[in-house]
Amino acid sequence: MTKFQPYSVNVLTMFSLLLLPVLISGDCKCDAAEYKGHNKAEVLKYKIGAIASILVASGIGVCIPILAKKFQVLQPESDVFFMIKAFAAGVILSTGFVHILPGAFNKLRSPCLNQNLWKFPFTGFIAMISAIGTLMMDTFATMFYKRLHFNKAQPLTEDEEKAGEHSGHLHVHTDAINGHAHGSTLVGESSVRSELIRHRIISQVLELGIVVHSVIIGISLGASTSPQTIKPLFAALTFHQFFEGMGLSGCISQARFESRLVAAMAIFFSLTTPIGIILGIGITNAYNENSLKALIVEGVLDSAAAGILIYMALVDLLAADFMNSRMQNNWRLQFGANVSLLLGAGSMSVLARWA
Repeated sequence: MTKFQPYSVNVLTMFSLLLLPVLISGDCKCDAAEYKGHNKAEVLKYKIGAIASILVASGIGVCIPILAKKFQVLQPESDVFFMIKAFAAGVILSTGFVHILPGAFNKLRSPCLNQNLWKFPFTGFIAMISAIGTLMMDTFATMFYKRLHFNKAQPLTEDEEKAGEHSGHLHVHTDAINGHAHGSTLVGESSVRSELIRHRIISQVLELGIVVHSVIIGISLGASTSPQTIKPLFAALTFHQFFEGMGLSGCISQARFESRLVAAMAIFFSLTTPIGIILGIGITNAYNENSLKALIVEGVLDSAAAGILIYMALVDLLAADFMNSRMQNNWRLQFGANVSLLLGAGSMSVLARWA
């Protein structure tokens, strides 16, 4: 079976994001903030502390669901895992609606921009186009990989066989003469492959949306020269990345990538915000958050990221699970999942007060 390689998406994403500081170093100085009397050593100390804290929190958050699946009670088909996924979906939904979208509106409606040109609600428009684009990419990628894998008709890997065990027992009839297997095995394999393809596409698209936002907030923190701004962001972004890591990891754990690919995706997510902070530190003197380029680039990227995350949370995560016949027929599971969803969305929304 052909392996899914998230590296191509990740490398292109990182390359484009590394160019972000160059684009937003800014040539327009609309109401540039001036901070006087700040201790640069103190500010740098907080930034270094934020790098370490966010790196650890991101790593722990993204590892918990991946490692937890080794316990029977937290297997992908358990009720507890359903509720964990609902919590994670709530976190991602809140990230899109409460954290990213309002900031994008503020940037693209800033008085520093040409009011005649930017009267059009570009934020909502870009978010809508991003969501539609995600739907199209989701559909075409699923169709492409299904054809690719089914045409090869290769046997299941060990991980896929384990996934099949959770999907249901595969009935096999054995011919006593030649030992060949017949029956519903091929149907079972087809179902398992479809589910794996779906989860793998979801996990990669979701990581793309999260990574874009993570680098932007990292640059904003790294470029800040005010201890009063950095102190609350320090703690808020630590929890922010922890919860986002859990949300992303819940999808990665169902995709059943090889161990090295899981590790690569987890490390890539964990490093994005710290790298953003380092980039922000490097452009502190040139960066002006009110510059024309900074407002437009960050506003457009935030709008696109919000569209991706909102679509993924509602369509690929919540709709898929909440419309599941298993949840529809189990009111306790349905109640628990709804409570978990509200807790996830509420927890992340509270953090919007500071981050």
